[in-house]
Amino acid sequence: MDGTRRGVISDWGGVLTPPLPDGIRAWLTADRIDVEHYYEVMTPYFDGSLADDNPVHALERGEIDTGRFERDLASLLRSTHGGPVVAEGLIERMFASFAPVHDMYEALRDARSSGASTALLSNSWGNGYPREHFATTFDEVVISGEVGMRKPEPRIYLHTCQRIGLRPEECVFIDDLEHNVRTAEELGMTGILHTDVATTTRELRGFLMADSEAA
Repeated sequence: MDGTRRGVISDWGGVLTPPLPDGIRAWLTADRIDVEHYYEVMTPYFDGSLADDNPVHALERGEIDTGRFERDLASLLRSTHGGPVVAEGLIERMFASFAPVHDMYEALRDARSSGASTALLSNSWGNGYPREHFATTFDEVVISGEVGMRKPEPRIYLHTCQRIGLRPEECVFIDDLEHNVRTAEELGMTGILHTDVATTTRELRGFLMADSEAA
C-alpha cells in the first residue's frame, strides 16, 4: 500500500462463514423443520411486504427480545415429525453451522497488516459470534443489535466509517447481499459483492493497491 489510509469493512454471515442458505438448510434438517414451509413463512420478512412493521428488522436493531422472537417464529414453523418446533435456543441452533471461513479471515488480516483499518459490520439476530477471531482481524466491531441500526440503513455504514476514522470514499465494503453493497456504493464506498474467497480477495487487493498502481 502507498501512504493513503484505507478502510476495509466486512459483513459476517455469508462472507466470513459459508453461504447463508447452506447454514440455514443444515439447521432446518437438524431440527426436522419443513423446509418449503419455512421459506413460505420467512418470505414476507424479506420481500418488503411488511414495510416498517417487520420483526426481523426490529430484532436486528435490538428492539425486541431474542426469546420473544424465537417463540413467535417457532409458533409459525412446522416440523416434519408432527411435534412442536422447540423455541428455546432456536437462534443458537440456527447459526450452529456457520463455521469460520479461515481464508477470508486471513485476507482481512493481511489487509490490516498492510496498514488498512478493518471493521466488521453485521446484522445480528441475537446470535453468538466467533469473537475469538475478532481481535486479530478487526480494529472495530459493529453489531446491529448493539448500536440500534441495521443494514442497509445508511447511518450504520457512516457510523462504521466514523469508528475507524475514515470517509466512505476511503473504504471498501464486502457483503454477500447485493442491496447491502448497493447502499454502500451510494454513500461513496467501493463495493465488493462476495461470491467466493478467491474473487473477493482479488478485488480487495485491487482496491488496496489502486493508488500505488496508478502512480
